[in-house]
Amino acid sequence: MVLESQDIAGFLSDLAIMAAFRLSTPDNQVHCGVTVIRHKRPETVASSDATAHALDELQNGFGDGPCLTALRSRTPLLIPDLAWEGRWKPHIRAAMAQGVASILAVPLDLAGEAEAVLNVYSGRSNGFSADDISVVEAFGGQAAGALRLVLRITQLSEARNDLATALQSRTVIDMAIGAIMAENRCSRDKAFSILTKASSTRNIKLREVAASVIASISGEKQIKTYFDE
Repeated sequence: MVLESQDIAGFLSDLAIMAAFRLSTPDNQVHCGVTVIRHKRPETVASSDATAHALDELQNGFGDGPCLTALRSRTPLLIPDLAWEGRWKPHIRAAMAQGVASILAVPLDLAGEAEAVLNVYSGRSNGFSADDISVVEAFGGQAAGALRLVLRITQLSEARNDLATALQSRTVIDMAIGAIMAENRCSRDKAFSILTKASSTRNIKLREVAASVIASISGEKQIKTYFDE
């Protein structure tokens, strides 16, 4: 998963730190974290500080809460005063015990390629103004745009590598079929049948059997094709 890379983790950490710095005031310390869904489970991948990380992990431990709800619904969610919130009661009580009074969660639109949410915590009730919400949404939009580009580039790179591997395998198999046809004076279908039977009998991938056939003829262990880089 691309969101696991160190470069992306660093980018998300910078995002969380900048968002927390932008929103914090002398009388309203704000903490920010980023949660993603990994292997169908929520996991904190970035945070502005240890407090943000602990608060994200607290919610992840309950498996539900405002941030995870925002992530799953892909809709921004503001809880202006936890003391008056009737949902997610176990998590809300635990968050209040940690000094949290209001929460803002903004999901990152990654076009279905991954799921992530920007979580912002304040120790004050009504700790986020309309301007603050706009700032967080702007941070989230910019981050999502950059991440979508990275994800797309990664997908294209993986597709290219998969295609190169497939073409390389096909070339090696075709070479082996040609060698078997020449040695046994048989048809292409018969040569392919011999190759697949050997693969099944020896429980070895078809490409590996084909490579061993070519190696036995050429004496080279590494079979090079035009698709080798």
